[in-house]
Amino acid sequence: MTEPQFHAGFVSLVGRPNAGKSTLTNALVGSKVAITSAKPQTTRHTIRGIVHREDSQLILVDTPGLHRPRTLLGKRLNELVADTLAEVDAVGFCLPANEAIGPGDRYIAAQLAALKRTPVIALVTKTDLVDRAALARQLMSVTALGNEVLGEAGWADVVPVSAADGFQVDTVADVLVGHMPVSPPLYPDGELTDEPEAVMVAELVREAALEGVRDELPHSLAVVVEEIVPREGRSDENPLLDVRVNLYVERSSQKAIIIGRGGSRLRDVGTTARRGIEALLGTKVYLDLHVKIAKDWQRDPKQLVKLGF
Repeated sequence: MTEPQFHAGFVSLVGRPNAGKSTLTNALVGSKVAITSAKPQTTRHTIRGIVHREDSQLILVDTPGLHRPRTLLGKRLNELVADTLAEVDAVGFCLPANEAIGPGDRYIAAQLAALKRTPVIALVTKTDLVDRAALARQLMSVTALGNEVLGEAGWADVVPVSAADGFQVDTVADVLVGHMPVSPPLYPDGELTDEPEAVMVAELVREAALEGVRDELPHSLAVVVEEIVPREGRSDENPLLDVRVNLYVERSSQKAIIIGRGGSRLRDVGTTARRGIEALLGTKVYLDLHVKIAKDWQRDPKQLVKLGF
């Protein structure tokens, strides 16, 4: 009797901003590898999360939300998504169960229709937020959208899922594995992401900074890690890392929002981010945050490069 073959490959999760892509990535991996926020356009980099199973391995590429771009940053984010889609084995299209299909979803579906040979799986996310009747209606709408843009073939699969309560997360993994090629493992066992530590640290700081702020801020906030260095004079038994991070905004009014009255908000950001960074790096951290103004950086090619886009 022949042994079952191992399957491994890349899956890109796409969808409009705040469709639940990052939360689903974290649920599938079983660990936090992508930041989440109620604010749209939280994800700005393609974070790879790695799902290890006995018979397979999924490398999840969590992309920025596809949208009609209004700035140079928006255009570059869309180009990043297009480049990613060209190189994966399957695409998971996230559509929230609690929101009617809109122009943004149709725009993305039209982009996906151009992927002639890549299977597209429709993932109806956030099912915990609707009742069974509403979910049934959304599943019908999503199926109809697939038939409309992809013809009779429609989506390769349609799977309802809730990352919040774990409903069908394993089923999503099963379905995605079914579209992966026969391949040996692509990453060592136990490795959950291939993102550099500095990128993960920056994302954790940005996630903390986005909590509870006004809608204007998410698009205008960029975070850059200047250095992560061991504190001199500390013993191996009691190490401390100095982590210096700059937060960039576009206007002085936004700087005031981030810092808060008497620096109170920035202290809260530091406290929240430090907890996540210490869990990530496995050691005590001294987090040094500075807020700076980079005027209209989203529209300035030189500043975009400087800030890592």
